Formats: sequence, structure tokens, C-alpha cells
Amino acid sequence: MTKKRSPAALSAKDSQNDAQRIAKVVMMPEASAAAVIQPFAKGSFGDANIPLLLDELRDRTGKLHAGDLKHCETMLLGQAEALQAIFVSLARRASNQQYLKQYETYLRLALKAQNQSRMTLETLATMKNPPVVIARQANIANGPQQVNNGVPIAPAHTQETQNEQNELLEANYGKRLDTRAPETASGANQALEAVGTLHRA
Repeated sequence: MTKKRSPAALSAKDSQNDAQRIAKVVMMPEASAAAVIQPFAKGSFGDANIPLLLDELRDRTGKLHAGDLKHCETMLLGQAEALQAIFVSLARRASNQQYLKQYETYLRLALKAQNQSRMTLETLATMKNPPVVIARQANIANGPQQVNNGVPIAPAHTQETQNEQNELLEANYGKRLDTRAPETASGANQALEAVGTLHRA
């Protein structure tokens, strides 16, 4: 015999299911994008239907996951062209200004739009021709490690070699740095002679 639930319990369960569905929709990237696109597109294209926007975004997301970047490339090119149009409009407005403040404001905004257009085209070029990165392996280890990065390594020597450059000079008795015989002082510059003979203490 099945136990019937009360209308209040059914209503609470329905509201919980509704809350879970809303939470899932809110966390969907396509739903967030549709919620932002709809009010901004309203002025240019009329009232857009959010469920239809959501379906279109899901379709494009599926193509992106399959490796089709044509829509992204087209979108970037369109944005670059739109930013170029903004740059031209603002630069022309700047040229018509008589006062420095308005001229500087319009020109600064124009150059920002131009820079954004350049960066968008740079992103598009990177997508079309991704850079090739050749990285050598970093050899970081706490214990013994041997990594051969394609370079032939000479066989290890069994005896320890001594580095003669590190030997101290004092250990080699009888050796001098300067092997020339001492020379006598010349009288060419008498003003700079040693003062010991003239002003001895």
C-alpha cells in the first residue's frame, strides 16, 4: 500500500525541483550569455527570445567543442571591423573640435578603439596560426635524476680529475708570478722620485 503525500509536501518538492532547475540554468554559460545579449540586442534587432538565444548558443558551443572555430573567427573579424568604424568616427569628430579638451577626449577614445581593433586582429591571427613553442625540460628533482634531452653524453670517468686552476700558488714552492729580473729606476721624471731619500723621517 503506497503512502499518499500531502499537497503541502508535493508543493514543497515541486518548489525544490524548480529551484534546482533555476540553479542549473543560472550556472549554464550559454544562459548567462543569453541574459546579457537580450537587453543589448533589443535596441538594434528588436526583442530577442531568450530560449531561442539559448538554443543558438548551445548549437555554437557544440561546434566549438568539435573543433570548428569558424564562428569565433568570423566574430573576431566583425569586432575588429566595428572597432575600426568607431575609430574613424571618433577621429573625424576630434578633427572638428575647436577646444583642446574636447579634441583630446575624442582623439584618446579613437586611439583606444584603434588599439582594441589591432589586438582583436592579433588574436585572430594567433588563432589562425598558433605559435610553435619548443621548450626544453626543466630538470628539478630532490633525488638522483638523469635526463638526456637528445644530446649525447660522454661516458663517465672513474677517476677524479684535478682542476689545476684551483690550486693555490703558495703550495708550489719556488714558483713566481713575475719571472723577469728587477729593473733600476730611471731618472726621466725626477719630480715623481721616491721621497724616502729626500724627506726621510
